[in-house]
Amino acid sequence: MYFVYILKCENGSLYTGITNDVTRRFEEHKNGKGGRYTRSSKVVSILYTEEHPDKSSALKRESQIKKWTRAKKKALISRDKELLKKL
Repeated sequence: MYFVYILKCENGSLYTGITNDVTRRFEEHKNGKGGRYTRSSKVVSILYTEEHPDKSSALKRESQIKKWTRAKKKALISRDKELLKKL
């Protein structure tokens, strides 16, 4: 089981990643042991998680979300399906 997640950073930016353990990975990001970006932009909270059956599907979804605009990511986080379709 893998998860795609979106984190909120101190500077207001959104960070998207994948893991098989969201809590552990969030702690790694908080402690400066996560990705390069989160070492300089400290994480504040987990805004969104999505479950996937395997790593391949999680990686594909992560790649898709990373290409989205901030507005579309926010619509996903708020689970606003109508707005998501429009963006």
